[in-house]
Amino acid sequence: MTRPLPIAASLVLAALSFAAFAQTEAGTETAPPPATSEPAPAPATAPPAAPTGSAERGKQLAFTCQGCHGVTGYKNAYPNFHVPRIGGQSATYLANALTEYQKGARKHPTMQAQAMSFSEQDIADIAAYLSELKP
Repeated sequence: MTRPLPIAASLVLAALSFAAFAQTEAGTETAPPPATSEPAPAPATAPPAAPTGSAERGKQLAFTCQGCHGVTGYKNAYPNFHVPRIGGQSATYLANALTEYQKGARKHPTMQAQAMSFSEQDIADIAAYLSELKP
């Protein structure tokens, strides 16, 4: 028993495929591909800009920082831990350090406790003030 219809249908599909390929090769446009059911990806949004720091406000917020970081050679309760002087450091460095203490990426109990009480704006203000100090 022969199946003429399925064989004929296969031949027609093969001929149509060849014709579409030949048109593409000749430079003519073909129909656009069928639309997919997946939505287009959302456009990327820029991360929010870091707040601009106010050195004037930062001076008020950094008052307690001076207790440890403002005394040359001062060591805190951990005798082997030197407390660095932070005056004159880059504002970016200071803001990153405070943010890392806040998020737990840097480990020091006192600094983590201090940083947890600051907002993002507080950190920018403190960094702006401390970066203006002479080392």
